[in-house]
Amino acid sequence: MTAHIIDVRMRFSAPLIPATLIRRYKRFLADVTLADGTPTTVHVANPGSMLGLVAPGSRVWLSRSANASRKLPLSWELVEVDFGSGAELVGVNTAHPNRLVEEALAAGKVPELAGYSRRRREVRYGKASRVDFLLENDGRPPCFVEVKNVHMMRQPRRAEFPDSVTARGARHLEELAAEVARGSRAVMLYLVQIGSAESVGFARDIDPAYGAAFDRATEAGVEAIALVCRASPEGIEVERPVPVLG
Repeated sequence: MTAHIIDVRMRFSAPLIPATLIRRYKRFLADVTLADGTPTTVHVANPGSMLGLVAPGSRVWLSRSANASRKLPLSWELVEVDFGSGAELVGVNTAHPNRLVEEALAAGKVPELAGYSRRRREVRYGKASRVDFLLENDGRPPCFVEVKNVHMMRQPRRAEFPDSVTARGARHLEELAAEVARGSRAVMLYLVQIGSAESVGFARDIDPAYGAAFDRATEAGVEAIALVCRASPEGIEVERPVPVLG
């Protein structure tokens, strides 16, 4: 069966700035060299390890904040990587997935999550969590949707999550399973910022606890879907669904 085309785009507000990566450090910082040879430090909106994406010398693209008072006006958005099938751009900014998913939901482009008339963000649930989206409609159980960003690929065409240990991610799976037990619907949505991905799996060698939590959650009725994005210096497009293989 041919996957349906989603066709939801997020455009950058201004052309991205090319640079060369020197190093990424302290999780949220990276040193780069701009095209004119100027070295500078940029913000990295990504708490993960970014395994496979931080090789010194990599070509990267930066956005400039409109906030003139920001200490680091430039943010790392994209990196060029060859996963074995040719160079491609990968999105590294984990602030974008929720915006992209919200636009896809609003446009009715995710069939598995269609038919809900109300959508709320960052709703408290469980013991100490906030769900990314709560979908509601009269006459239907509420649907809890948790979004995870995926940008790691160690085998061609197979994206993987997570790229570092995430106790928080495992807790979310447990709390989604608890909501299913209460009669709600719960969905894990993996947004893949690698255009060549054809499936999503789990890096059980990096975080076996997350893999085990996923297995328990899906056995309890938590659903899992994955959407692939294609990135360019102009923006990021949610293109199509791919299978979650576990």
